[in-house]
Amino acid sequence: MKTSGGLWKECLQGRLPQPLGAEIDKFESEVLLKKQGKIDDKVFAETRLRRGCYGQRYDNGQRHDGKETQTLDYPSDNTKGPGTMWDAPGMQRIKIPYGGLNAGQLEMLAALSEEYSDGIAHITTRQDFQLHFVHIEDTPALMRRLASAGITTREACGNTLRNVTGCPLAGVCRTEAFDVTPYAKALAWHLLGHPDTQEFGRKFKISFSGCAEEACALAHIHDIGAVATVRDGKRGFAFYVGGGLGTVPQQAKLMADFVPDEELLPMAQAICRVFARLGEKKNRNTARLKFVIQKIGLEEFRRLVALERSTLKAEPRWTEYLTEVPAYREEARRPGALLEISGALDVEFERWRKSNVYEQKQSGYVTVTVTLPLGDITADQLRALADLARKYTKETIRSTVEQNLVLRWVSAAELPSLYEELKAAELAQPGAGTIVDVVACPGTDTCKLGISSSRGLAAELRARLLGKGYELDEAIRGLHIKISGCFNSCGQHHVADLGFYGVSRNKNGYTVPHFQLVLGGKWEENAGSYGLAIGAVPSRRIPETVDRITSRYLTERQGGETFHDYAKRVGKAALKAMIDDLTSVPPHDVDRGYYVDWSDAREYTIGDIGIGECAGEVVTPIEFQLAACEREAFEAQLALEAGEVGKATRVAYESMRNAALALLAWRLIPHDSTPDGILAAFKHAFYDTEYFFDPFTGGKFAQYYFAAHERRSRTSDAEQAHRLIEEAQLFIEASHACYGRLSAQKVVAA
Repeated sequence: MKTSGGLWKECLQGRLPQPLGAEIDKFESEVLLKKQGKIDDKVFAETRLRRGCYGQRYDNGQRHDGKETQTLDYPSDNTKGPGTMWDAPGMQRIKIPYGGLNAGQLEMLAALSEEYSDGIAHITTRQDFQLHFVHIEDTPALMRRLASAGITTREACGNTLRNVTGCPLAGVCRTEAFDVTPYAKALAWHLLGHPDTQEFGRKFKISFSGCAEEACALAHIHDIGAVATVRDGKRGFAFYVGGGLGTVPQQAKLMADFVPDEELLPMAQAICRVFARLGEKKNRNTARLKFVIQKIGLEEFRRLVALERSTLKAEPRWTEYLTEVPAYREEARRPGALLEISGALDVEFERWRKSNVYEQKQSGYVTVTVTLPLGDITADQLRALADLARKYTKETIRSTVEQNLVLRWVSAAELPSLYEELKAAELAQPGAGTIVDVVACPGTDTCKLGISSSRGLAAELRARLLGKGYELDEAIRGLHIKISGCFNSCGQHHVADLGFYGVSRNKNGYTVPHFQLVLGGKWEENAGSYGLAIGAVPSRRIPETVDRITSRYLTERQGGETFHDYAKRVGKAALKAMIDDLTSVPPHDVDRGYYVDWSDAREYTIGDIGIGECAGEVVTPIEFQLAACEREAFEAQLALEAGEVGKATRVAYESMRNAALALLAWRLIPHDSTPDGILAAFKHAFYDTEYFFDPFTGGKFAQYYFAAHERRSRTSDAEQAHRLIEEAQLFIEASHACYGRLSAQKVVAA
């Protein structure tokens, strides 16, 4: 059988390789069998996810073509017939290894977005493309069209090796050790469909960075983060392992400071084999590589990987690609020439050039960022950009983790004419990589896990920041805002200067959209540190929160102090105090705007309950108690900040125990007041009954409490305390949500 690399070369030559064609044929047959009810729901779910087919939500009851549809969304795999997955479209994810694209591929994406979607393609924070509102029965034809353009959807989702990401400046970056592009390409295709990557319990992510100082490809948030390094003239990689964001983030640990380039593929393969063998298969909540390393320790993990590597049978493709690396290079269409400035340049052009143009290490050439608000680009814009890529470059295009596209190898002298043509296509928006370039996951627009409208908030913040003109101080312009619609961190909120993730609060019978504010993250140094949530703010007050925090930073920073250093210096208590007055929600009859999410005209409510005797808002005892638990979790942060790890661990656990106690008291459930008694009563009344479960995470957050209870007498280090605080915050959030659900359902006491 041909190697994955060979299949890819056939794809690029416009042919659909027989093995890939056969796989798509098989998938098409499975789609038809599922429609007839002849394939088990769970089996088909794994099948379609491995082909990049997701379900999506339809809160507005409308299809992309304007026809009404039920709010059932594919995959409602246990139903068949009208109003089910067969007439409610889903989302198709498309893998773009290291973000590399050519003009023909952009045109194919344009055509498919019009024929099968709503005419809009979306770029993700992993350099993938997504098409929404795609019907499941159309996906085999879509996959064949993509394959003919050298693109696959295989293993874009599911318990697989996800898209291998890479620095979009690789090869042109002024600070890189060397160009990581051929290495990222080789590993992506080597492991695609490889037998050693088919038995994972959860997803697995790999990135390639050319240097350690910049954001590059965010090595510290990946299962494997490969950072280019040179030792004694020899190319190799520092290997970081076990990173990940998700609900409780963990920074990757340095497994090896130098892996020679000829060992790149077999070393990654050995790590995948260890993960496949030792990774959790039943409990998805602990099934990532980071949990394997937590359990056995980094030294034991190193030993097992070395042992696994020694048993691998050599494969020619481990080193075959290395013979091509010395000759690998991208070529420019025009000779490099500096931009000649004669007279005053257009003000708008200069603003765009300042933020969207990067001077390459190759003299006379620049890389141009095409800013895509919310990561969206229309079919017409894709075609226009394809034309420009052919005209100004040799089709050297890449997508970025900040949801933009870049054109590399543009002659600097041609910037004015390129700008005018981008402007004509409405693709010349400035602000790339600045505070106005807000990153957001799909949130409540299409994601079934979305709690609050991340895209709606991102659009509002972008509009307001742009409305301030270009009077923003450079220190503010350089900040990063990242938004997730829930706690899963698809918007990478943990590594932003200002991060937000969606939560909700029950306020006197109404569900009010909120966002947790996360501070302390660091985008630079490959996601150098993770932030912690300091408080939930009503969604409507997030713009005011951004203004408050950035204004204080501007007036209080010392010298050239970065926001990360400023936040660390002033401390969490002072930061929280800045926003305490913004966390309140006025009564529904005073201001209904708080009860509506961004970009959604409908009221975000679960119904009315009675008003108190004083005509004021009724605040139930449990709301006070859960608020007190949030304060305890924050006190744990302060203790950790002060270096009091033991206190931080104890208080974080107590905040979880007290949240469980609040639910027991609200439901009038008898219990022993000891820690063991509280846990036993909570487990019986809320976990065993599944009252604490939500539709998407089940009892995941309750398990954080159970595990913390078991570990409460053990000594923890700072990293473990940080993780426990994250878990405590999520357990308290889940307690809020449980109270809201049961209040709405009027569930009686057990």
